[in-house]
Amino acid sequence: QVQLVESGGGLVQAGDSLRLSCAASGGTFSTYSVGWFRQAPGKEREFVGAISWRGNTYYADSVKGRSTISRDNAKNTVDLQMNSLKPDDTAVYYCAADTADWDLSNWARYDYWGQGTQVTVSS
Repeated sequence: QVQLVESGGGLVQAGDSLRLSCAASGGTFSTYSVGWFRQAPGKEREFVGAISWRGNTYYADSVKGRSTISRDNAKNTVDLQMNSLKPDDTAVYYCAADTADWDLSNWARYDYWGQGTQVTVSS
């Protein structure tokens, strides 16, 4: 059983940067792939990016080029660095974990989820 806790959300202005962190406990973190998803009010859950347990990274087109996902297995954390934030990035951001390393853009793939952290980008 893996527990995930997101942090780092907040209110920022368009063009700012934000670093979200996902802290894991209760499992062998190095064997888990971690995905980031977001959900805005009235919209479906959306894939943001993921890092496999092998260290391969994947990004949604909407954030590619301005986001970076990294992991620190010694600290059991995965970070999502987002730059050049836009109002459209406003959402609750969730991290999720699973032992698979394929189909990581599919939210149904993941067994474990955090409670989410709110990101609000003002124009």
